[in-house]
Amino acid sequence: QVRLVESGGGLVQPGGSLRLSCAAFGTGSIFVMGWYRQAPGKQRELVATISRVGGTHYADSVKGRFTISRDNAKSTVYLSMNSLKPEDTAVYYCAAGPNGASLRAGFDSWGRGTQVTVSS
Repeated sequence: QVRLVESGGGLVQPGGSLRLSCAAFGTGSIFVMGWYRQAPGKQRELVATISRVGGTHYADSVKGRFTISRDNAKSTVYLSMNSLKPEDTAVYYCAAGPNGASLRAGFDSWGRGTQVTVSS
């Protein structure tokens, strides 16, 4: 079992920056970690993922603005978000997948989510 705890959400003006963190606790094996988001009235979508060996995947909508990184020793994944837009407003969920998961599927552990609001 893996428990994921997110932090770092909040309110930011358009063009601003935020950094999300997600720490993993427990004894489960984790290969890939990442972030999904869900805006009101929309389906949950993948934002960015990173494997234990450093491979990454980004949604087209965030490429060049968001950066995902990982500290394996701390079992923590980060999402640095720059040039934020109102359309980035959503609840951001941390996700983790075991050995066998890919950068796009196979996540079996989820955090409770942290709200990111981009508004002036």
